[in-house]
Amino acid sequence: MDHEKRLFGLPEESFVFTVPRKGLITKTETRVISLMKLDLRPGQVLWDIGAGSGSVGIEAARLMPDLKVIAIEKDPADFECLQKNIENFGLGGRIEAIFGKAPEAIGNSPAPDRVFIGGSGGRMSDLLDFCLAKGKDVGIVANFATIENLAEALEWAKKKKFTHDIVQLQVGRGVPIVGLTRIEAQNPVTILSLFPDRTTP
Repeated sequence: MDHEKRLFGLPEESFVFTVPRKGLITKTETRVISLMKLDLRPGQVLWDIGAGSGSVGIEAARLMPDLKVIAIEKDPADFECLQKNIENFGLGGRIEAIFGKAPEAIGNSPAPDRVFIGGSGGRMSDLLDFCLAKGKDVGIVANFATIENLAEALEWAKKKKFTHDIVQLQVGRGVPIVGLTRIEAQNPVTILSLFPDRTTP
């Protein structure tokens, strides 16, 4: 791993992750835009829900001084990868890894200033309600692969009067083919930013 030379936008290969489900790691390009939308500040608390390998929380902690990250993951194999990545990046003092399902597993963790939702486990409205109850001025950024989960989050935002911003990201990467190069498309991801009563970044 040669991750220390790059300050931002670490390649997926910088992280330990579950190979059979490689597609579920937050891709570099999606991670970069999601972090920009989070609009982090020094000293804030970030909840990383459905953290997987922890790539978003780890990048956030490396970028922002004094940021405290609470990373929650329910899958045992992914949680093991999360712990290894925290150790590999030397962030044990700044990222707390919690094993279990959100929101119950979050317990009495510090109230969030920002929340990143990489996976909801089919409980999007419950998660959003919980985040709002714990952090009244919380900003939330969520990544979606399905239209149904996005629609649920948008309906929630309308009811709660949250300003929302949507970016759909379709990334293609060059791959070699018989001495030439073609563009291989990745699955599209929709990034939803939710902030109370203000314009999102």
